[in-house]
Amino acid sequence: MPLIVEVFFGILGLILVLMYHGVAINHIIMRFEKQANKHLRLGRYNYVFMHFYASFFFIALMHICEIIIWCFFITGLGLMDDSVHALLFAGSCYTTVGFVPDTLPMGWKSLAFFISFSGLFCLAWTTSVMIGMTNTYKNAWNLKYGQKDLSSS
Repeated sequence: MPLIVEVFFGILGLILVLMYHGVAINHIIMRFEKQANKHLRLGRYNYVFMHFYASFFFIALMHICEIIIWCFFITGLGLMDDSVHALLFAGSCYTTVGFVPDTLPMGWKSLAFFISFSGLFCLAWTTSVMIGMTNTYKNAWNLKYGQKDLSSS
């Protein structure tokens, strides 16, 4: 029975983080595309570059917020009393670096798996979005420096 409770809360946290990620990344990419297309039409390529780097900054903040969501989840369940340690643990699992030892109480050890799983999905999702953004950046760069054929590098 304890495993079912642990899996339930793990899946709940996973869904919460993935939903937040989906909404946030969609907002960031749609804003970038809208602004980039406007500035490309007007020949303001430096603004495309500016929005590109601003979007990367907001994506980084979004991932930090996802780690904080897991931190609140862990402390909200009463699994750790120290929020700094919970934040470090969540960040360690989310990034799958594993630099913090697993100090979750017995019966909650698989929560680290769900945190890692959310990080893997969110980082992969972000990577795919950033590839599209990089293509737009490359097009702006090519247009700024006189390369008319955008298919060649």
